[in-house]
Amino acid sequence: MINKYLTIYNDIVNRMEQGEFPTNSLIPSENELKDYYDTSRETIRKALNLLAQNGYIQKVRGKGSVVIRSNKFDFPISGLVSFKELASKMGASANTIVHELSLQKPDTYIRQQLNINSKNYVWKISRIREINGEKIILDKDYLLQEVVPEITKEICENSIYDYLENTLELSISFAKKEIIVTEPTEEDRLLLDLEGFHSIVIIKNYVYLNDARLFQYTESRHRPDKFRFVDFARRNHL
Repeated sequence: MINKYLTIYNDIVNRMEQGEFPTNSLIPSENELKDYYDTSRETIRKALNLLAQNGYIQKVRGKGSVVIRSNKFDFPISGLVSFKELASKMGASANTIVHELSLQKPDTYIRQQLNINSKNYVWKISRIREINGEKIILDKDYLLQEVVPEITKEICENSIYDYLENTLELSISFAKKEIIVTEPTEEDRLLLDLEGFHSIVIIKNYVYLNDARLFQYTESRHRPDKFRFVDFARRNHL
């Protein structure tokens, strides 16, 4: 026998797919769903939590549960893909705003991430990513100056990887990645459209050249309702 919350979950998904609850609309409140399905509030919460976990809804503080299923973009976890390349695959209207570009001595945290000392200089590049008019990604890049002697705002607005590979002729090989979910900082709330959202997804990238030199550290900070983080894995039989 299927648990009642799974029956409710499947019914709401079906109603979404039939257009009863379109993207960006609010589904009924917990109380309304409790009465509609003649069940307990706890059962409704289990169904809503499963809908959120599977990317059908986003719980927005002060509003309720917003339908988001068809609004999500697939963000590949494996591979090194620039925002420009990703936006092209999405078929979405995308724009990059360079918030900061400076050459500086890194603080202790950045020195630790890049495994460098206080004598090294880094380029700090902070970029806001707009998709369909919404500011939903904040990219914070740190590049070793000894590897990237010069860089301009125009390059940062276009594609840093295109510049690194085709102008500087660097051979970018691989990246180590870490994904965490945390509360937004004041900077996140200032620069991104986060009204009603109380979490943010951070992808940390440690990027290496073909000679195994670590030359770039990036924090890509994403609003959680717009992306599915996807990967492909093949089992190797021992």
